[in-house]
Amino acid sequence: MGTMPVGKLLISMAWPAIFSMTINALYNIVDSIFVGMLSEDALASVSLVMPIQMLMVSLGVGTGIGINSLIARRLGSRSFEEANKAASTGIRLVFFNYLVFAVIGLFLSGKFIGMFATEGPVFDQGVVYLKYISIGAFFILMQMTIEKILQSTGNMIAPMAISLTGAVINLILDPILIFGIFGLPRLEIAGAAIATLIGQFCAMSLGLYILLKKDHAISIKIRGFKFESKIIRDIYSVGLPTIVMQSIASIMILGYNSILSSSATAIAVLGIYFKLQSFIFMPVFGMNQGAMPIMGYNYGAKNKERLMETYKKGLLIAVVMMAVGTLIFHIFPQQLLHMFSASDNMISLGTRALRIISLCFIPAAFGIMTSTLFQATGYGVYSLYSALIRQLIGILPLAYFLMQWGGINASWFSFPIAEIIGLAYSAVMLRYLYNKVIK
Repeated sequence: MGTMPVGKLLISMAWPAIFSMTINALYNIVDSIFVGMLSEDALASVSLVMPIQMLMVSLGVGTGIGINSLIARRLGSRSFEEANKAASTGIRLVFFNYLVFAVIGLFLSGKFIGMFATEGPVFDQGVVYLKYISIGAFFILMQMTIEKILQSTGNMIAPMAISLTGAVINLILDPILIFGIFGLPRLEIAGAAIATLIGQFCAMSLGLYILLKKDHAISIKIRGFKFESKIIRDIYSVGLPTIVMQSIASIMILGYNSILSSSATAIAVLGIYFKLQSFIFMPVFGMNQGAMPIMGYNYGAKNKERLMETYKKGLLIAVVMMAVGTLIFHIFPQQLLHMFSASDNMISLGTRALRIISLCFIPAAFGIMTSTLFQATGYGVYSLYSALIRQLIGILPLAYFLMQWGGINASWFSFPIAEIIGLAYSAVMLRYLYNKVIK
């Protein structure tokens, strides 16, 4: 990481993550396309569940990153037994994390959906979908943990294969279970949830097979295991900030759904936007996964030229990706919405929404890439503040004010305005970091 040309190194490090994240974004879009074929209410109900699904990802990814970091450090210091303990602890933490979502699924589904829809098909279908997804959360939590354990050993291909397996199975089963093909019963919204869970179960099973049966630097301890509080602290000292940052987006969507609660169509449009947006943002996040270790390595080696070259090239790639996404959202909004069987009302509302919100993409590229630099240099708190400004403190008050002032269409401007505020903060902190720490 200290000698290969930065551009070549960045691509080689990033492409597995970019591919895996793009596939997952694609299957989320296709999943919603099939749900949209049922009805606009079905699409709105799935959109209401999105914050809980994002919390699952937040907890899974954050815990996984903490496990990944601890294992990698132990392997680097050749403390192989400690690395095995970290991996074994991580696998068992999944069971405790799962309890949070099992409780939501069993006891709180109706209360959660009732915050946004008190009766009718949106409420009924939302409760059904949330129960299935929450009660089956164990599969996705275990899958993400296994992927991070494998990545900590330098294996980037197996996690990609695991994600791809789950996505492909989900895509195959979605139309079969939703619409009742091949003589199976028509399960509608429950079918969408079951297809997702089966895909996640298969991905988890493949991950367990690879982890337990193949030769790795890591060995999971099955018998005689005891929790050690220090290992748990070490995992969450790294993982907790990530959990918080990842959860911010979930809280933002929950708050935005509350602001839009008077219109099921607007909630559905917001849900469609986030599905489509993920197809643009996920490759950027994948590229950042490749950039972060390069920047961290060169920061540790005090090679500021190579550190900043990685940042600049990563930023350029991110801006190009986001510019392409902005053009797509501006030129083809109606075509994008038609994929979800959108009604005329949804087309009218959604066209304006996609064009307005996508103005935030290019400023977001700067915010995301600069946050990666903050994390790579050990100043992750700046990333947390940036995320709070971009996705919570800035956007929700703006959305509420603009909604009261100009209605739903005006509220969409909260996205680009909040990103510009976040960009200004990131620019100031980047200058401070460069002058005081890097230079």
